[in-house]
Amino acid sequence: MAASAGLVVLITGGASGIGAATARALKAKGAIPVLIDCDAGQLRATATELGATSFCADVTDFVACQAAVAQTVALHGRIDVVWANAGIASFGPLHLTDLTAWRRCLEVNVFGTLNIVRAALPAVMAQRGYVLATASVSSFAHPPAVSSYAASKAAIEAMCNCWRIELAAHGVGVGTIYASWVQTPLVSEGDRHPAFVRLKSSAPAFMRRAMPASQAAHMIVQGIEERARRIWVPGWVRTLHLLRAALHTPLAEQALLKAAPEMEKLFEQTIASSGVKASSVPPRELAREQPD
Repeated sequence: MAASAGLVVLITGGASGIGAATARALKAKGAIPVLIDCDAGQLRATATELGATSFCADVTDFVACQAAVAQTVALHGRIDVVWANAGIASFGPLHLTDLTAWRRCLEVNVFGTLNIVRAALPAVMAQRGYVLATASVSSFAHPPAVSSYAASKAAIEAMCNCWRIELAAHGVGVGTIYASWVQTPLVSEGDRHPAFVRLKSSAPAFMRRAMPASQAAHMIVQGIEERARRIWVPGWVRTLHLLRAALHTPLAEQALLKAAPEMEKLFEQTIASSGVKASSVPPRELAREQPD
């Protein structure tokens, strides 16, 4: 029997991307994924495919997170794993980007993580379970034009480091996912932005390749089963993490220093054609903000 068989795993951002891919992988191994997402249509489709319990909720709403947790416990009797995976991005040089988009990224990524973990923690502690949060290579490698995303992921890493020590005496494990490029809607949307494409081109070729979400899911399921402190997606991220102190030296930043002015010009061109908001916010997030 797989180590994940029977585990009740509460996943935010579970409708698509690595959340949905990992839910599929967990389901295949006998676990019970429970999905939370604010994208009602995609959530309904994924939940129907998996036969999974789901809740349409915005993770920035703590009361909604509490309600999803309470209903999960009522339906399944427990929560063994809570995975704070919901996340968005905003983009652009600080002096040009939309500030509401910058703040929204922090609200979803940082406070969304806080809300779901805090809401689920009593149930997870009762099971001596596992808390998992999705960070990123951007938690320690900080390129230009993604200051909000990098700040949010650095905060998630810091929170998990604190919680790991706090919760050890309660028998609760805490893990952090450090993901590079994965084939998800978030990355696909970024690839449509000329300035983002220029940013990616500044990295070595092997770092630009996006792995399939199903492959990332396999690594994440293994990490859940091992109650890993850190999950590297892919494995080379571990080496980059060990070298993090060198990433922001003048020598290491040369390619980014060259790219930044070119990115700024491309961003200005996007503003001229689409406006500041549409230049700063991924299309799906922008669509959510539009009134019906």
